[in-house]
Amino acid sequence: MAVFDTLGIAGSSLLVHRKWMDAVSDNMANINTVNPYDQDAFQERLVVAQAVDYGSGEGGVRVARAEFGDAEGRIVYEPDHPLANEDGYVRYPDIDMGDQMVALMMAQRGYQANLAVVERATSAYQAALQLGKR
Repeated sequence: MAVFDTLGIAGSSLLVHRKWMDAVSDNMANINTVNPYDQDAFQERLVVAQAVDYGSGEGGVRVARAEFGDAEGRIVYEPDHPLANEDGYVRYPDIDMGDQMVALMMAQRGYQANLAVVERATSAYQAALQLGKR
């Protein structure tokens, strides 16, 4: 294991957790987005992470892909809504705010944990450099 592998691995995880927080934030921002009945509702954004094999020389984690949820959305009767069809229906995303809050907290905690690893590794490397100067 090379000296700076810890920084690389934790840094890659920081990027994945940031992408995850971005996706969850987008979901939360669009939770009340209304579409006409005949159009698709806003689709939940999902981030799929994948471990990078240490034998490849990189190590860590990366975003394998970004996906959209497959929920069709909630059909709601709102006859006074400007986007309602002739029967008075509109389509809302089928996204649960509680689930999004839990996902956001998990992503934040993962980000914070990896940031702490980066900070501690940096301090350890700086202390080792100071020992080498003596």
